Amino acid sequence: MMTKKWLAAAIFAAMGLHGQASAEDLVVAAASSLTNAFTEIGEQFQKDNPGAKVLNTFSASGKLAAQVVEGAPIDVFASADQKAMDKALDGGSIDAASRKDFVRNQVVLIVPAQDPLNIKSVKDLGSDKVTRVAFGNPASVPVGRYTQASLEQSGDWAGVEKRQVLGQNVRQVLDYVARGEVDAGFVFATDAAIKPDEVKVVQKLESPVPVLYPIALVKRGGRSSLAGKYLDFIHSDQGQEILAKYGFDKP
Repeated sequence: MMTKKWLAAAIFAAMGLHGQASAEDLVVAAASSLTNAFTEIGEQFQKDNPGAKVLNTFSASGKLAAQVVEGAPIDVFASADQKAMDKALDGGSIDAASRKDFVRNQVVLIVPAQDPLNIKSVKDLGSDKVTRVAFGNPASVPVGRYTQASLEQSGDWAGVEKRQVLGQNVRQVLDYVARGEVDAGFVFATDAAIKPDEVKVVQKLESPVPVLYPIALVKRGGRSSLAGKYLDFIHSDQGQEILAKYGFDKP
């Protein structure tokens, strides 16, 4: 079984860092779809708080939740869905009073910019010409869970599932489509907006579950004293303005 010391080293190695964070450092674990927005938010937070250092780690929400529960040195956790946050909360690792939805997103169907199959909607994915459709692994990736729920509701899940190419996070799915390695894929609208010259959105999905992102403080000894202040910044007008810049809506 992985020890907490090993997990701490592993998570910092994944961020390109070595050793332990100092007491002044703030470690934020966030869903892959938040990469661009949270990178800018971290930079702005550091400007507003001289001496502060924000260390971001981005991955699938399910994987991050598991790291939080196992005791990785994380101060703030931002998930792309409620299930991953619930997992961390049920594991006794989340300050429940601090949990709050902070942005809303939407799942979209995308295809390569130069789409040879002329896919226009989910219904077109049932064509014999379509062989590979990418989406996040529903076991650990929120966009995959949202996609499955939406397609089950519309009756299209079985046809898409047999053509599945599973991504370990939403950005991997985006890259598969952008490189033309799959015929189509399901990502968040904010991710599709990152590569407008490489992918195009052909349909927005109706989700039976609101695509809301929760954020919370991690309950652990030695949590950064800046964690609460960072959470306040996320909910502030300035923080929300940065999130809106990257296509996120208010919850």
